[in-house]
Formats: sequence, C-alpha cells, structure tokens
Amino acid sequence: MDKKIEIFRQLLEIKRYSVNSIETYVNAFRQFLLHFKGQDVDVLTERQIEQYINQQVTERKISVSYQKQLVAAIKFWYLGVLDRKITLNYLYPDRPEFKIPVVFSQQEIKKMLGICENIKHKAILATIYSCGLRLSELTSLMIKDVDSKAMTVTIRQGKGNRDRVVVLSEKLLFLLRDYFKEYKPKEYLFEGQSGGKYSERSVQQVLKQILAKANIKTKGSVHTLRHSYATHLIEQGTDVRFVQELLGHKNIKTTMIYTHLTDATKRKIKSPLDNL
Repeated sequence: MDKKIEIFRQLLEIKRYSVNSIETYVNAFRQFLLHFKGQDVDVLTERQIEQYINQQVTERKISVSYQKQLVAAIKFWYLGVLDRKITLNYLYPDRPEFKIPVVFSQQEIKKMLGICENIKHKAILATIYSCGLRLSELTSLMIKDVDSKAMTVTIRQGKGNRDRVVVLSEKLLFLLRDYFKEYKPKEYLFEGQSGGKYSERSVQQVLKQILAKANIKTKGSVHTLRHSYATHLIEQGTDVRFVQELLGHKNIKTTMIYTHLTDATKRKIKSPLDNL
C-alpha cells in the first residue's frame, strides 16, 4: 500500500498539484486502498468501484465535496498512473452542495479584535479577515509577501496553485508593524516558538479561545473569517467579480454564494477591516 501511495504522490507532484490538493488526494486514495486491503486494486472492475462509492455515500454519509475528491483521486490512479481506460465520471455527484455560509458580523469581529490582548493572536485574526485567507494560506504567508509600498499582500500557491494579490489594509499594516517590533519573525509572517510555520491547529485554538472570551455565540471557524470578509465586501458594494479575484475563486458561481445577504450601493474597494 505504501508503495502505491508513494507513486501516487510522486505523480501528483510532477503534475504540479498544490500541496493542499496533494494531501487531499493522497488521504482519499489511502482510504480507498484501506477499504480494499488484501485485494489488488489495479484490477478492480468499474462495478466494484461504483459499489465502493455508493457505500461511502449511503453508509458513511460523505459530503458532496468529499465525494468529488474521492472520485477524482481514484480516477487519477487509474487514468493518470496506470493509464487504464476506465469510465468513472458518472460517479461524480450531479447535485451541487449549496450551503449558506456562517458569517461573523462586523460588530462580532470588532469585539474579537478588541478583546484580544496578545498582539500576535490579534494580528493573525486580523490578517485572515482583512485578506480573506484560507487557513493554509495564512500559515504559508512570508514576510516578503507583504508590500507596504504597494499596499498589497501576495498569496502564493493558493487553492488550485493560483497566486493572487489582495489589498493591504492600513489598519492591518500598523498592527503588523507593532507585532514585528515585539516578535521579530525571520521568514514566515507568523512563526512558531521554534521558528518555521505557525501551526494551523494553533490558529484554530486562538480563534476558539477568543470566541469564548468575547462570549460570541456564532458557531464559526477560522474559515468563517474568510466568509465574513467576502460577505462584508459585497455588503459595502464591491463588485462580485472583484471579490472573485480577491478570494481566488476559479468559478464565479462559488463567489455568488456571498450575495445571499446583500443589496448594497457600490463604493470604492477597500478592506472591510478599515470599517471597524
């Protein structure tokens, strides 16, 4: 099994999949191999694979997004690695998964940042919200990605291996300068105690503690800050196509989900952090 996973990972790397996509595909493929442990998956029939996907959907109740990942990983093994002619596209879900995202209000975010005494924690949460970052993008940010002259932040190798540039809020710049004076990071914008990337788990714990301390009842995660950024941009009148670019969405349909609450007058683009 380990050999197959090694080959699988190597080809994904050669194809230049993003780090996050590689981990997602590898984990899905590993589950597939574990299910058929003791069998040679290379000779499975389409019917056997179909039954496996059906079991995952009906018994494990996997999400639409995970079903897509699982089918894509399996398909990559048979078509990309084995070069085996096999039809699996029909196993992708037909019905899109549509969920209105949970969003923090601007008052809640203001309360979070106001109650946060640790300047590093405050800078982390403000950066995620101000730039609309995914968790992995936040931990991968490097000092060189922040351009105080151009007032931009470059997010490199985001989802789908796409770089993008977002607005650097003036408030965030001042906050980052204060944070720099105290913590003096060397390479990554936010580093662990021993250097290197700040862990994603630590970021999650920071938000959890601040939500409890601020007595905020909205059940949100780190990604909720990104949802909030997008929603607040649209509420202040930012064109949805600009928001699509700022979020790094490939398809505008993904961005359109944030129009569920808004009917605002269009104004000049700026970070929602500057409204707090």
